[in-house]
Parts: sequence; structure tokens; C-alpha cells
Amino acid sequence: MKAQRSPSPAKISLRDAREADFETLYAIDQACYSTAVAYTREELRWYMSLRGAECLVAEAETGAKNSRARIAGFIVSVRRNARGHIVTIDVLETYRRAGVGSALLRRAEERMEQRGVSEVWLETATNNEPAIAFWKKHGYGSHGRLPSYYPDGLDALAMSKRLVNRAGAEN
Repeated sequence: MKAQRSPSPAKISLRDAREADFETLYAIDQACYSTAVAYTREELRWYMSLRGAECLVAEAETGAKNSRARIAGFIVSVRRNARGHIVTIDVLETYRRAGVGSALLRRAEERMEQRGVSEVWLETATNNEPAIAFWKKHGYGSHGRLPSYYPDGLDALAMSKRLVNRAGAEN
């Protein structure tokens, strides 16, 4: 059996989402998740408009001269006082395992930490093994199961991570 190779790291740049990105972000969310898990336009817009919400976009170089960068993924986070929440992280399949999700997560965590967040929470489907492995790789631990969390009755894992300030001490 041939070992699956990870793609080469993607050449990406990160930026804040713009209103003009919304339909692309919505399409990416639809491509990344099943109908039962993906957000409706209204839900995604609502999360992005919450007080304390930030949406970061990863643009990948296409390599073609004079072509625009392609949105490879995005992350939506929300902060309330010392607590942050990852609403969603979506990366197009072509760019998975190429560092795009890790880059988005690092930047979102850095921003939340700069704004006083000391702990970040999220939920992920119990059957999404690649996502669970991603979160664990980045220091998130499970805090239990949320029964019937998703509309189709699927359970979720509640996961969290304490952020560490630049001096190395926990906040």
C-alpha cells in the first residue's frame, strides 16, 4: 500500500475577511461540511456579525501570472472577555494538510490572546477524526460529549485550550 503524502506547504497570505468575500466563504463552508453541519447563509452571517467576532481568510497563490489569489480557507472566532470560541475553520480539500488551517488557527489564537482571551473553546463532530486529530495536534483537549449537538442528531466533542502569553506563563 502506498503511503499518502501530505501536500507541500501552501504559499498563503492571511487577511481580514471583506464583505465581498461572503459568498465565497459560504460556498467553502458548504463544500467542507455535510448539509446537516454546514451553516446557512443567515447563520454564517450572524456568527460573523457577533460582537467580538473576527473572520480571517487564507489566500493561496495560484502561480499564474497576473491572476488573483484564491481563497483557500477561513476561520471565524468570537471572543467574550477572557473566553474565545472557534465557530468554524474551513479549508478547501486541495489545501488541507498543507499548513493553511494551522496558519489560520495560529493567527486567530494570537489575536484573541492580544485581546485578553485566556481560553479558547470549540465543538467538533465525534465522527470527524481528521478534525479531532487537528485540534489535539494544536493543544486542544476534550471536555466531554455534547449529545445530539448537530441538527441530524450527531454528537459533538467540547474541546478547549488555554492560551499562553508571550512570556511563557499562562494567562
